[in-house]
Amino acid sequence: MSMNLRHRLAPALGSMLRALALAGGLLIGNPADSAPHFVDLRRIEPIHGDAAAGSKKAAVCFACHGANGAPVAPVFPRLSGQRPDYLYHRLVSFHLADPKDAYYSVSPMTPLAAQLTDQDMRDLAIYFATQPPQAMPGTASETVSDRGKRIFLAGDSLRGVPPCQGCHGADASGSSVRSGQYAAYPSLRGQSAPYLMSRIKSFRDGLPRDTSNALIMGGVARNLDDESIEALAAWLSALSL
Repeated sequence: MSMNLRHRLAPALGSMLRALALAGGLLIGNPADSAPHFVDLRRIEPIHGDAAAGSKKAAVCFACHGANGAPVAPVFPRLSGQRPDYLYHRLVSFHLADPKDAYYSVSPMTPLAAQLTDQDMRDLAIYFATQPPQAMPGTASETVSDRGKRIFLAGDSLRGVPPCQGCHGADASGSSVRSGQYAAYPSLRGQSAPYLMSRIKSFRDGLPRDTSNALIMGGVARNLDDESIEALAAWLSALSL
């Protein structure tokens, strides 16, 4: 399949996969019942903020995520060059989270984000998104197999796993569509493998369930075994930025 055709089909494929996954999540129960602050991201508006103001508010973030958005350890996500709408809505999730939530209660982000205003979160998202993307040293590997690449681009039909590119873009830098729910899907390219594995395994366990995107990822991840998750994470982390 040509790259142009993939780009044309990706939005339609992504919409279909999201609808199926969201429907699957809703069959388990009303998402609002499992998360006090459920957010439907399918009709979000692009965010705006002030990067300069965000830089002045970001000092507390540097201890884990680095002054330039490159994390100090691979268990933390890279924020530099990440999509701003994704960053903003992740901060909103932490901000709204129940301190006793099974997923959010164990994160140091939850009490920190609880103190942020909406404008703070917009400014921080824009600030980190505008920093030049930097991979963590030592995350790339010359021995990464093609299994992760195959799953990302084509999925695994035998396990019922859709291709990741439907939401995250053919080059893993995010969907080429920049509006609506597409804007809230993150770039995975060059993200550290330990962080990616942790997130995917959490989704496989059904955590968190506070947004429509989280429900979709839960439906996808529950069909991934450990080896597939490790292969995906290794391949994504080896991609250059």
